[in-house]
This record gives sequence, C-alpha cells and structure tokens, in this order.
Amino acid sequence: MKLRTIDNIEVKGKVVLLRCDLNVPVTEQGEIADSSRIERILPTISQLANRGAKIALLSHYGRPNGKYNEEFSLGNLSDGIAEILNAEEITVVQDCIGKVAKKVLKDLPSGGIALLENVRFHPGEEKNDPKFSKLLSDVADLYVNDAFSVSHRKHSSIEGITKLLPSYAGRAFQFEIDMLQKVLSNSNPPVMAIIGGSKVSTKLKLMENLVEKMHTIAIGGGMANTFLLANNINIGASFCEKSMQNDAKKIIAKAKKFGCNILLPLDAVVANKLEVNAENEIVDIERVKNNKMILDIGPKTIDLFCNAIVNSKTVLWNGPLGVFEVPPYDEGTSNCALTVAMLSRSGAITSVAGGGDTISALNNADAAGGFTYVSVAGGAFLEWIEGKTLPGVNVLLDK
Repeated sequence: MKLRTIDNIEVKGKVVLLRCDLNVPVTEQGEIADSSRIERILPTISQLANRGAKIALLSHYGRPNGKYNEEFSLGNLSDGIAEILNAEEITVVQDCIGKVAKKVLKDLPSGGIALLENVRFHPGEEKNDPKFSKLLSDVADLYVNDAFSVSHRKHSSIEGITKLLPSYAGRAFQFEIDMLQKVLSNSNPPVMAIIGGSKVSTKLKLMENLVEKMHTIAIGGGMANTFLLANNINIGASFCEKSMQNDAKKIIAKAKKFGCNILLPLDAVVANKLEVNAENEIVDIERVKNNKMILDIGPKTIDLFCNAIVNSKTVLWNGPLGVFEVPPYDEGTSNCALTVAMLSRSGAITSVAGGGDTISALNNADAAGGFTYVSVAGGAFLEWIEGKTLPGVNVLLDK
C-alpha cells in the first residue's frame, strides 16, 4: 500500500485545505478536555507552514444535522486550538465555502493558519454531495487529509473533494497507516491481539479477521463470558450475549483452522454486585456461582496473558479486560497494560492500541505513554482491523 504524501509537493503560496479532526471533548466551561487529536496534526502543519503554504483547517464538530448551531461552532474552540498548535494567530473564518472564505484564505500570509467553520453546518457534507464538494474545492489549491479517524466515512470533505483537488495524506494519517500495517500486514512475529470490551456482537467481524492474522488472541471483558458459555462453562449472573454463542464457536473453530491460539480466562474476580470496593473473591473459572458476576480476570489469567505478551514481538490491543472504571476491577487490565508498556519501552515488542474505552483503560493504568502507538481514530481504527476498505484511505492510494 503506497499513499500519496506531502513529501515532495510544492505548496509555497498555495492554499492547502487540511482535513483534520477537531471533534474533541470539552469541559462544561467550554475548554478542550483532550487535545490528542489536535496535537497529532502539528507535524503536518509545521511542514506545510515552513514550506510557505497557507493552511486552512477543515473539520466537523458534533452533530449539528446540516444547519448552523452556535453550540457546535468551531470558533468557540479557536483560542484553545491556537494555543495547542503554538500559533501566534489563527484567522477564524465564518464559513468553509463561498467567496468570503476564498478571499480570506487567499490573503493569508505564507505559513498562516485559518480555521474554517464546521463543515457539518452544510447538509451536503454527510451526503457527499458533488455540488458541495465543488464548493469546498473552490476555496483551495490542494487537499491534505490528516484525519484518519474520519476516513471510514464517505463524506464530501473526505472522499468527494479528492476528485477535484490534488490530494495527499498528512503525517499523522501516514503514521497511523504505517502502524496498523505493522501489526496486521508487516508484523514481526509472533503477533498477539488482546481483545476486551463487553460485546462479541460489536467485534464479530474484527475477530473473524484477526484469527487469520494472529498467533495468539487473549479475550477478556464481558465478551469473554460469551466464549466461556459457548464452552459450556457456567458464568453465573455475569453479562453475556447468549445469542452469540454459535458465533463464538465459529470463531474458535476458525482459529483452530488457522493455527491461532485463543486464550480465555482461567480464573476471575467475582462479586454479587458492581460497586466500588464491594466484597469480592477470586475463583477458578469453573467455580463461578449462579449469583456471582465476573467483573475482572484473576491472577492466573493475568499470568497467562502476560506470559503470552512476553513471548510475542507484536501486540494489538482493543478493549478493557474488566470493569476498569470500578476499582478493584481494573487490576487485570492495568497489569497486562503495564507489561505491554514496559516491553514496548525496552524495544522488545511493538504495540498498537485503539478504541475509546481502550484509551481510557490504558490512561487509567498510566500505561498509554509506554505503547508504541495509541490510535485516537475510534471507528476507523476498528473498521481497519475488521479488514474493511476505508473510503478516505482508498482515494489517497497511488494506483
């Protein structure tokens, strides 16, 4: 897979429409709560600005349903964005299309940055309307996508515009693809996946794809309960998707066919109710009582998973292994995450993690910084792991 990148393009004096993801969480006071997505576009902005480009930041924010809504104006975030980007000044433009926007961008100094208004204020964006794509393209000379996180969507600012402007991948976009390929296509074996979360149904395609590529898959969280039940193990009052048992059995059978070793919990931390510091106990997985809920993996399982991590060279992680938000049911996730982080820092393994709950769980364990790469892409990350073709990636390939 070869992307068209910004390596050798001429941008001096040209308006570059930079599709980024500024759809960030904010506090009740309107301040940016997590700046990760903004920070990741810094390398692209720096390189474009140093080459004399006029940079127009284009993004969606929230779900305004195709019409103006002050609550979702990107202008509300402009000061915070400027601070994170270390920009002396960001010109705020009241729209992302039209003659005024075009003139403001044309008049920017070389290296200047402008923030265009929320692209989803226009109904044509999510419809991938060719007319709206044309209006977007009219304000710029080049297009750069540095928002892998939105590239699973076939929208005007992601797919449609690439038919009208010379289009390239930004540095964050490029690095994300490189890292995902490193764990799925060009990995250093043995390769292991750690998959958690609550539902098999949301990760069925992901699991079906991974068993063909992984040497080992460790399964935790609520979804492990469905696999345990499929193996005729009593899970008591634990959450599970009984209707997905046959699907779990098919995944187990497919794993055997491809030589993928599936690891399931050997023991668990159980309790009568889910409360902070409620009375709990550790039991072997075959000894879960009918009135107990499995809330975390136990020490035997932690050892099993960690030994597999130590014996791997590449690790992909998606989903927590227990109810990490409620102590002490974060210990399984934290112990395994810290093992991955330690080995990654030492250069023993390459580790890639992604997914909203995953990032929260790794941050909770103070382990995220030790991973080789933590994706903030969410849905696009999961669809890529499922083996899907992403529209926003496909249009940037050198074919």
